[in-house]
Amino acid sequence: MFGAVVVGIGTAGWVRIRDMLAPLSGSPAEKLAVRGFISRRSLDTQQGVSQISVEEAVSREDIHVAFICTDNISHEDSVRTFLQAGKHVCVEYPMTVSYKAAVELWDIAKEKGVILHEEHIELLTEDYKVLKREVQGKILQEGTLHFTGGALKPGFGFPAFSGIARLTWLVELFGELSVTAASMEENSGNYSKMTAKLLTSDNRPLTWIEERGPGLPRAKNINFQFESCTLTQIPPAPRGAVGLFMQDLIHFSAKLMGQVSPEELQREKIRILHCLELAEKIHYSKMY
Repeated sequence: MFGAVVVGIGTAGWVRIRDMLAPLSGSPAEKLAVRGFISRRSLDTQQGVSQISVEEAVSREDIHVAFICTDNISHEDSVRTFLQAGKHVCVEYPMTVSYKAAVELWDIAKEKGVILHEEHIELLTEDYKVLKREVQGKILQEGTLHFTGGALKPGFGFPAFSGIARLTWLVELFGELSVTAASMEENSGNYSKMTAKLLTSDNRPLTWIEERGPGLPRAKNINFQFESCTLTQIPPAPRGAVGLFMQDLIHFSAKLMGQVSPEELQREKIRILHCLELAEKIHYSKMY
């Protein structure tokens, strides 16, 4: 069994505890046992699990894994702390808000011989899986992915990082990308709109827009023009039988048990670092 600690007890942390307490029967997730949680606040037990300190978590021999479920800007410090203690780490996206820091964390994980896993539940959604099948084999001419959502809370970082799930969609669908331009609009009413101009490896233009503000509906709008057709909406898909966090928990657990090939681990690492590097380039090339 792999003993685990959950760092951060918001919605995601609560779900992580719930899923480890009731894992999918017969799945690798059954090999995880939650031993405690860490929070900046003093809290009562959560789902029967007790609060412990960071110091206790890193020193206990029966804790092998940390789930980092804190604000984006504090991910890096938590990941680094647990990796250096020789613990496996599962962290919500984005792993860091710095490409250089992410490279350093992967290096520490390699040196310590532990698994570093970045959760990407948006790649596990049924609508994404249907969209990927729909796009497969088609030749892109140009495309737009426009995300809208409510105002971001403090601690989520620049939109290219807080919205990296959408950037990851584009990389997974269309391959390696480059940044040609970026712009940012903001106002004092918590409204922001980031527009990034991207190119595929065969010079097809893609536009990624992250628009957030009070009252904006959470939605992804697409317009992908192919040689054979145009996709203007994500095909509807029924809800999956297994929850998104449980799917991720199973994948992470399979890595811990050595059931994921080195080739797949390397592909994931390359994709994650590529997306973080793109996000950083967007951040630094933005023009107000």
